[in-house]
Order: sequence, then C-alpha cells, then structure tokens
Amino acid sequence: MKEHAVYMQRCLELAAMAAAEGESPVGSVIVKEGRVLGEAFEKSRQLKDITRHAEVLAIMNAVEEHGSCEGAVLYTNAEPCILCSYVIRHHKIAAVVFSQYSGELGGAGSRYPILTAEDINAWSKPPQVIVYNENS
Repeated sequence: MKEHAVYMQRCLELAAMAAAEGESPVGSVIVKEGRVLGEAFEKSRQLKDITRHAEVLAIMNAVEEHGSCEGAVLYTNAEPCILCSYVIRHHKIAAVVFSQYSGELGGAGSRYPILTAEDINAWSKPPQVIVYNENS
C-alpha cells in the first residue's frame, strides 16, 4: 500500500539519524487520519535510559502534542519489543506496521506476544499487526 510506503520511508530516515548518533537504527511515526501526530528515533544510549525506544518516544511526542494517540497507526522499521508493546497497548494504538521481526524480544513474534495477546483483560482489543514488505 502506497500510504504505508511513505511512512515506512520516514521510519528509515529516522533510523538513519539514530544510527548516525550511535543508536540502534530504529525510527517510528504515529499517524491518524493521514496526519503525523508524532515521530522519533531511538535514544536509549544517548539519554542513558533503556526505555527511550523510538516507539515509546514517538508515542510520548504524539501524546504531548495532541493529547492522545488512541486509534492511530504506529509505523516502525523493526517489530516493537515487549516494552514498546506494553506502551502501544496502553495508549490504544489501532494498528502497528513494521518491516522486520526482532527475534526473542519482539512483542508480536516471540513467545511473549504482548502486542497481540487477546487474553489480557486490562486492555482492549489488540492492534492490527501488519508486516510491511515493500513488494506487497
């Protein structure tokens, strides 16, 4: 889908900025109704805070600027980890689009699927997960 391509390209630009600063190359963008609500790149090393992942910072940016990101789509170039998945679920993100799985700590593809679990009563329905492939 062309819309996904535009936002995934921005994620890659943000990821390159993170890499240039010695961070893990991850960038995230929050979009709702065609409008970018927030964006960020990884800053865990720079800020000496393991919670400063791109997804968390993008959500914080969206909430700070717009009060909420409920119902939005989160784009990121890497599968959100378990930590980020908790934050995504808490803020009621409607969909998550990513381009590569993160392995054993991924929030969707690991044995701890916090992002997609339907049996956590404290949260509403899990977000739609879309694995983006530029050829699809």
